[in-house]
Amino acid sequence: MSPQAEKGSIGLVRAGRGVIEPRIWTKSPDLPSLGIDFIEFCESIGFTLLPWQQFLAHELCKVNEDGKWYFKEAGVIISRQNGKSTFMQLMILWRMYALNQKLQVHTAHKLTTSSEIFWKIDDTIQSFAHLADRFAKKYESKGSQEIKLSTGERYLVRANNSASRGIAAPDTVYMDEVREFHDDEVWSSLRYTQMATPNPQTLIFSNAGDQHSVILNRLRERGIAAANGADDRIGWFEWSAEPGCKIDDRAAWAQANPSLGWTISIENLEAAMMDDESIVRTELLCQWVSQINPAINPSSWAACSSNKSKLDKEATTWMAIDLSPDRRAGALLAAQRLPNDKFLVVLLDTYANPVNLDDKQMANSIADWVRKYSVETVAYSRQTAGAVAARLIPAGIPTTPIDGAVYGQACDEMLSAITSQRLVHTNQEELTKQVLSAVKLPFKDGGWYLGRKVSNSTICAAVGMAMVSHFATRPESEDDIVIG
Repeated sequence: MSPQAEKGSIGLVRAGRGVIEPRIWTKSPDLPSLGIDFIEFCESIGFTLLPWQQFLAHELCKVNEDGKWYFKEAGVIISRQNGKSTFMQLMILWRMYALNQKLQVHTAHKLTTSSEIFWKIDDTIQSFAHLADRFAKKYESKGSQEIKLSTGERYLVRANNSASRGIAAPDTVYMDEVREFHDDEVWSSLRYTQMATPNPQTLIFSNAGDQHSVILNRLRERGIAAANGADDRIGWFEWSAEPGCKIDDRAAWAQANPSLGWTISIENLEAAMMDDESIVRTELLCQWVSQINPAINPSSWAACSSNKSKLDKEATTWMAIDLSPDRRAGALLAAQRLPNDKFLVVLLDTYANPVNLDDKQMANSIADWVRKYSVETVAYSRQTAGAVAARLIPAGIPTTPIDGAVYGQACDEMLSAITSQRLVHTNQEELTKQVLSAVKLPFKDGGWYLGRKVSNSTICAAVGMAMVSHFATRPESEDDIVIG
């Protein structure tokens, strides 16, 4: 019986305790589990597992009638400082000493992350005579660490850029902080080393990611589908807060932090809630965000939405065109002033080409949009859309370059308008995606701007929105502020 059966989730929350059962998890058949053996092993070396760790041990270690793991792949998603690393450390020791697994491999996005567990494992071995008796050697080299027992069992730590080099048939593969893996290289190189392993298991551990966490996102899609009944033998155990919850929702804190009330205090969580919202939602609520530490706060952006506003064909209009650095994507934005010192921004069009955008074709498209509205100017960056602007000028379409310090000013004007809710948008999905993907970069003099390259995503719409904000926020008269 899982610890969750002893006390319901509501009762735990009311008692100031974390919820033991994950919000999303793969239900498995009623099979025998080696979890109790793992729990007893931990007790024998002085570790009493937390209730959520006992729950996970029972589910993760289920075996078929032939003694092989029920889950060949499993993911554990949990917030910071809940005991994930300790669980992994103990699992590695148990499989070395109790299951006599010949090879376990551990990697993370940084060697220092997995090295910390390596040193804790070594320290535990040296602290108990019955473990130290089987200790043979400890190896360290650039990008690799290894512990070997006298009976042949090995635990190997590898940097992610050389994770699979010289490895054959590991029994268990551990991949830590998988949210940081932005391509398939490490996953494919390690996962496929187990093809000849008689009883393999791949375990991934992470907290929530963002849109760039390609491996984690792919596994999560499978995990959620499996939790909903899909025919996929993947275990998924995700302690996360409900999407859309308020950041100060204590029930959400309890769901994402199962160690709350055991090793994590409510006071420490309260103090951390004053940090940047995207970081809090990722690290402490285990919620997926478009971008960690984005330039624009998701809650502030959501507060600016209105489905009632629309562009007026007769009103003064400012447009902006921006292209991605690789010239494969582009966006056209428009802005108009509204009553009450507000202004509306709308994503008019997006452009895409797998090789390179056609500046003539884009200029023709922009000209069509300009004819529909009373356009004062089309803003652009010389760095990305100079060729497009050069085609608009001969057609009599007024253009204005926005670069350098003026671009930084435009970004600041846009952010100020968002935080004060003077900017209004209409909940366009693509605009929201690009806006929340934008990353802030500092100028040397203390200013900032939206960084196209560092955002690791298309943010043309966000850049264009900053440009049109520069015009829409200009004072309409000299009496723009009140003194006295």
